Amino acid sequence: MVFKGAEMVIESLRKEKVDTIFAYPGGAVIPIFDVLFDADDINVVLTRHEQAAVHAADAYARTTGKTGVCIVTSGPGATNTVTGLATANFDSVPLVCISGQVPRNMIGNDAFQEADTVGITRPVTKHNYIVTKRENLGKTLREAFHIASTGRPGPVVVDIPKDILYQPLEETYPEDVNLQGYTSPGKGHAGQLKRAVTAVNDAKKPLFFAGGGINVGDSSKIFRNIIEKTGIPVVTSLMGIGALETKNPLNLGMIGMHGTYAANLAVSECDLLFGIGVRFDDRVTMNLEKFAPLAKIIHLDIDPSAIARNVPVEIPIVGDAKIVLEELYPLLDKKDRPAWHKTIKEWKDEAICINAYEGFNAKEDDSSYLMPYQVISTVNRTFPDAIVTTEVGQNQMWTALFWNFKEPRTLITSGGLGTMGYGFPAAIGAAIACKDRRVVAIAGDGSFQMNLQELATAVKCRLPIVIVILNNGYLGMVRQWQQMFNGGRYSSTHLNDRIKADKEDKVSPDGSPDFVKLADAYGAEGCRVRSKSELEDALKKAAALTDVPIIIDCLIEPEANVWPMVSPGAGLDEMVFCIEKEEE
Repeated sequence: MVFKGAEMVIESLRKEKVDTIFAYPGGAVIPIFDVLFDADDINVVLTRHEQAAVHAADAYARTTGKTGVCIVTSGPGATNTVTGLATANFDSVPLVCISGQVPRNMIGNDAFQEADTVGITRPVTKHNYIVTKRENLGKTLREAFHIASTGRPGPVVVDIPKDILYQPLEETYPEDVNLQGYTSPGKGHAGQLKRAVTAVNDAKKPLFFAGGGINVGDSSKIFRNIIEKTGIPVVTSLMGIGALETKNPLNLGMIGMHGTYAANLAVSECDLLFGIGVRFDDRVTMNLEKFAPLAKIIHLDIDPSAIARNVPVEIPIVGDAKIVLEELYPLLDKKDRPAWHKTIKEWKDEAICINAYEGFNAKEDDSSYLMPYQVISTVNRTFPDAIVTTEVGQNQMWTALFWNFKEPRTLITSGGLGTMGYGFPAAIGAAIACKDRRVVAIAGDGSFQMNLQELATAVKCRLPIVIVILNNGYLGMVRQWQQMFNGGRYSSTHLNDRIKADKEDKVSPDGSPDFVKLADAYGAEGCRVRSKSELEDALKKAAALTDVPIIIDCLIEPEANVWPMVSPGAGLDEMVFCIEKEEE
């Protein structure tokens, strides 16, 4: 069959079973959008910014396991995708970004809206292409989808000059891919598996460390079976949340800088740590010399370059998490370890006391504002089965600590890159992917403003997203660091003065928008809440909505902090739970 280049692009989407794309048109991709005009089988979601298109496609992929797709134009359209591509690359998200390029005879001549997209995106993608011959277009697109979705997934860019999009060619979209040197690991090495089984079965204080690779690799079911069989406790990374239900007694929670008390102590005391699909990044390990000092470390990952990159590993296993865990399951013993479980229960009990009396309730009695954990837990009770997206910073950490995640692929957040502005467009992608689930976007007042223009997208698509803004008037996480390590010198982190505005009876303080009026301007609903009762009323209103987003602007304690915290240079067992006051 004869296809013009633009028609082959759409044919590739159909062959790859893509039913939704996130896009922003421009001159270099007009031929593609002209074909899409008649493509009723492909849902085109027009975002209001290219970065948002990538984030939405990213979240679509994270929630479904499918490959997300976005289409942008040349030059600034392509450069606007860089943050989104880097976000997806860090977190191993399968994504194909198709970008337009100026015609081939203009490349290198500083043509209008020309940019070296391949050169710019190479450091932040798994792979990228520029199509220089029409006959290579179908083959390149097939390879792009294969690379994006196999092995350790990641984003792939296909840059297509405009003249190629007009050229006809008789061809068939390839079914097979043959990439020399590109393989996807499956089973683990038999010898290493045997060593791992012996180490786990012999350990007195073993601990599983669940990373994002378990969720990405759809291996949570077999992982949960292993935990049920062995009774071995689990800690998670931020990206590993959901691999095991948060409230499972064997789940100690997230580890790291803002990890839970029990999880951080367990890593410091265990004699065996089995990491699955984790990077052992700096926010998890903190001081490497003090990380898991008593433990033999097993590391399972599909990416051989990730193993032993950051921590010494005694038993490395390269393989697909699901396949390897299925191999391990029948070999692992059911073994009682009463002393280890007793110690862990004691840590959990201690944590309850610490949370109640030192960190989390500080200022609650004399504050006229909501506390963050109150907001998160109340929203969680109203929407217990929601998919949750977050921005980055305090709002992200509070969500990770206080929300009960029951399933994998229900916490959608930027882990590795820490991208502010990710959460709201991600909520759009998640809501479009999972129309039968409510989506809650938890944001800070600073990060929400980075992509708030996507309210137009959410309203046009009739998405009942619940946007919960934890409004403290600061860039909260940076402010917390400034309070702890810079003597409270809040340089460029004070977005507004909420307390002053309250005294002057102003609804919206200088420096921040009135988020309720903003919602109204875009055709969304909006509520401002100060108390738990007002929050509950707003959530009842949100629950009743079926086709419109709502902003719930929660005025929280301005200087509420995330606890516990491990300071830079400290070990995981050296947590702090409050700001120490200097003696007078």
